[in-house]
Amino acid sequence: MCWSATADLVAGTGITAVGVACVVCTRTARDLPLAALPLLLGAHQLVESAVWRAGGGSGAATLVWAVVALPLLALWVPFAVLLAAPAGARRRLLVPAVAGVAAAAFLSYWLARGTVTAEIRGHTVGYVIDLPYGPPVVVAYLVATVGSLLLGGDRTVRLLGVVVAAGAALCAALWRLEYVSTWCALAAVASVLLLRRAARRPGPEPGPPADHGAAG
Repeated sequence: MCWSATADLVAGTGITAVGVACVVCTRTARDLPLAALPLLLGAHQLVESAVWRAGGGSGAATLVWAVVALPLLALWVPFAVLLAAPAGARRRLLVPAVAGVAAAAFLSYWLARGTVTAEIRGHTVGYVIDLPYGPPVVVAYLVATVGSLLLGGDRTVRLLGVVVAAGAALCAALWRLEYVSTWCALAAVASVLLLRRAARRPGPEPGPPADHGAAG
């Protein structure tokens, strides 16, 4: 993952296949956005393969990658977790959802008015965008994405949150300039945990049988 165009292509294809399996195994509509997360992240890796092949730069693949990585994930993850959570967990998940809306709106605005540039740096890709108020935006983004997983309503979602949080810290420490790229790749691989969740989730309980008897 992330180390070359071929690595991103192989990882993206594999994670996309996992996403398809998650969606197929999902039995309730509320679980679909969360089950589809590996599908989105796998496609994201495929887009980065195109960034590699273009040699970086500021082309269409770079912009699509940034849109998915920044505003789309900031919205998708907290609301997917919120929808899939049991009723008792939804109130606490409103905080990451609000943070996601704020981060996505801010990031969308600056992506629309600025230019994103990808730079090939050895075996990683660095993405450069001029964002004001960087630290609070990063905090809101992490509260939305990592925070929602850590507060998730079941054990597998919380485990995914722990793995993604640890990966975020590791990627930030090892690849400061390439943090977003490497962390997104790790999150994509870690999302295979959602396949186990999808396979184990029960379907909706059947309703009471309809009374078809004739009126007396």
